[in-house]
Amino acid sequence: MSYSPALRFFLALLCLLSIGALAQDAQAPHPPDYRGVQTHIPGVFVTPVPGAPFTGTVEILSKEILPDGSTYIRHTINHIARNSEGVIHNERRRLVAPSFQGEPKMLSVHIYDPRTRLNTFLDPATHIARQSTLREPPHPPANGAPPTQEQVQKSQYLTVQDLGTSTFAGIPLHGTRKLRVVPALTSGTGKDVTITDDYWYSEELKVYLVLKHSDPRTGEQTVGITQIERAEPDPSLFTIPSIYKVVDETPVE
Repeated sequence: MSYSPALRFFLALLCLLSIGALAQDAQAPHPPDYRGVQTHIPGVFVTPVPGAPFTGTVEILSKEILPDGSTYIRHTINHIARNSEGVIHNERRRLVAPSFQGEPKMLSVHIYDPRTRLNTFLDPATHIARQSTLREPPHPPANGAPPTQEQVQKSQYLTVQDLGTSTFAGIPLHGTRKLRVVPALTSGTGKDVTITDDYWYSEELKVYLVLKHSDPRTGEQTVGITQIERAEPDPSLFTIPSIYKVVDETPVE
């Protein structure tokens, strides 16, 4: 099975980040867990903070364990961006086979402006732009709230470790690992199962650049930024194309 150059680079990045990982209790918060191998993968959440513009290419790799024991591999890319005012652009594209060449089909685009709290989702299939004014900034994809230190101390099934630091494209990263044990009675396998979630955070960008979820029952998914440009993005990334119909979905008070 052949892999695209970008995907091979992404796999090399994951190997680099896994070398020399430390195992200590961590204090830093991190995003919620991935729910497991799934069709809809949240990807990298871009925080809408000003003063740190960048553009990035996100690689997503999914390895799903099928009932017959074989592995179903798919991948995709997303382009993300944030301008100096903190306005964010995030994409979601279709998962495709590793042999697929080019950019997978666009499924949706998310734009959020923290100055106005205007939230926009573009649907390329219908050319409809759904807009709403949020009461508060968007949060990382909700798969359950991340545990506080108090919750970790009270749970016999939850452990948080510090993976230390690494560097990617000259950007320092801090790693956190969350280990959640599913008891044998509820794991469906007759034995305890440990689900592992790794998060690599950039304090400079205020973004988790690499996230990896692994569940022995279902497989693993890895999300990571493989290309970063620390410059002002193209303004067109934050505008609605003229062919789109804008629909205001802000709830009535």
